[in-house]
Amino acid sequence: MKFMKIGTKPDTFYTEEATRTVISDLPSDLTININNITYLLHKFSLLPKCGMLQQLCSDDSDNITINLHDIPGGEEAFELCAKFCYGITINLSAHNVVPAFCAAKFLRMTESIEKGNFVLKLEAFFNSCVLEGWKDSIATLQTTVKLPEWSENLGITKKCIDSIVEKILTSPAQVSWSFTYTRPGYKKRHQSVPKDWWTEDISDLDIDLFRCIVNAVKSTYIHPPQLIGEALHVYACRWLPDTTKGGAPESSEAQTGTYLARKLRILESILNMIPSDRGSVSVGFLLRLLSIANYLGASTVVKTELVRRAGLKLEEATVGDLLLPSQSSSGQHIYDTDLVAAVLEGYSIVWRRQSPAPLESSPFLKSIRNVGKLIDSYLQVVAKDAELPVQKLVSLAEALPDIARQDHDSLYKAINIYLKEHPDISKAEKKRLCRILDCRKLSPEVRAHAVKNERLPLRTVVQVLFFEQEGSSRTRGNIQPGATETMSREKQIAVPEHDMNKLHLGGDEKSSRDEATRRVKASETDEQKMKRLERKMLRGEIEEVESSGKGIETRGEENSRKGQDPRKMLQRISRDR
Repeated sequence: MKFMKIGTKPDTFYTEEATRTVISDLPSDLTININNITYLLHKFSLLPKCGMLQQLCSDDSDNITINLHDIPGGEEAFELCAKFCYGITINLSAHNVVPAFCAAKFLRMTESIEKGNFVLKLEAFFNSCVLEGWKDSIATLQTTVKLPEWSENLGITKKCIDSIVEKILTSPAQVSWSFTYTRPGYKKRHQSVPKDWWTEDISDLDIDLFRCIVNAVKSTYIHPPQLIGEALHVYACRWLPDTTKGGAPESSEAQTGTYLARKLRILESILNMIPSDRGSVSVGFLLRLLSIANYLGASTVVKTELVRRAGLKLEEATVGDLLLPSQSSSGQHIYDTDLVAAVLEGYSIVWRRQSPAPLESSPFLKSIRNVGKLIDSYLQVVAKDAELPVQKLVSLAEALPDIARQDHDSLYKAINIYLKEHPDISKAEKKRLCRILDCRKLSPEVRAHAVKNERLPLRTVVQVLFFEQEGSSRTRGNIQPGATETMSREKQIAVPEHDMNKLHLGGDEKSSRDEATRRVKASETDEQKMKRLERKMLRGEIEEVESSGKGIETRGEENSRKGQDPRKMLQRISRDR
């Protein structure tokens, strides 16, 4: 940081109670009051350099008292000007040049009053040193917050912003000045300057000044939107509360209305500065902003916009992005599932509006299935939350259409984890939870696990057994007579029943259609059997078996250990009806 020393005399100002005076053989003849401080000074030192004081001391009175309560920068800035008039040594830097410059202008310490006056020296230091330095420009700009009107009218703010923006737009290869960059793994001595080298330094600025710089950089279209997004991310980490660590700040300041209002203003400004380009910020960043908005009590407009933006990018999220702590005042749940549900709903609305008829090669189908995998993985994590109600898990699982899941293996894992972590839930809740599971979409391995799973309701086990038997029947029915030799050379391909009438295998076309019809009827007969089984369960006939201590689940496990096929259980149940 640059400094400039002016004057040669030692500092002879001293304080006595609330009075500041200067050591001199001559008595004071000029009293100046600024706020609660009284200065006892001398006309012969100040009047030759201060046009305003000359005007106010036009009479020939021996002692004159002047009130300068409205001087910009207050008593500190005035004292710099007074010391300059006495020739006392002062040190100027980026931290005090703005108040000194504004006070000197206020006192009219210009060249028209005396050559080589204070304003000229301050302008020279500001233009040749402050604006040429990177951190000096930022530090000086930050001091303008206390004197916004004076800084704006004198052009200080604009000159600082222009200087900073010009340096930001400089190619990283040409950056030679000092900057702050504390990212893990980065070493200034051995690595080239990163593209986002400037983001941390400007994050120290007030939000209004930061917005001016970011908007100026955006308007040039030189830096990509991702770099603008990175600057917003750094600023948010610097000034907004971190809700990812499981709670809000506990300081007394965090409970005040001023604190919340200031943070809300920063949040809204960051949201408005996010570039409209799709890849400008990550979905994880948007989700964290939404979590912060919930904590701060942001307006519905802010939350809705964040939900919309996050929903558009949901398929790019990871499970870690979704694992945000609950902001509930009761603190019942570990994770904020309501936030994920809102974003998922926003995604679903956009997907239904944009997606045409689903095709296997459609990007819309690929998108919804990526989201399906993401949500199922998320459910497996939140299912471990001991206080998570069944309905929240069910609502998240049912928020996606059936087409979002090619299989239900991951969903089964989430249900199994929830049942394991919540052994005391009611029978009705178990049934409600397992109702979201489509047993037809389970892989053979998962079905084998489900048959032996004592946590599942009896109804679900029966469904798994039924579809296991149905799948085996279809597999056997798809083996054509005389095809043994062919199957010994290559794997037989199973053909769906609804496509049988389209196949020409060398036989009569009518016989092919008859065969397809027969299989459809056989399938309908199986469906009727399943419905009868379900009616028996509802009447409590199968429940009696379970209550007697030898339920189907237990018997299935025993039969498995004896090497019996669990599917025979279903046949026995059908015969017993």
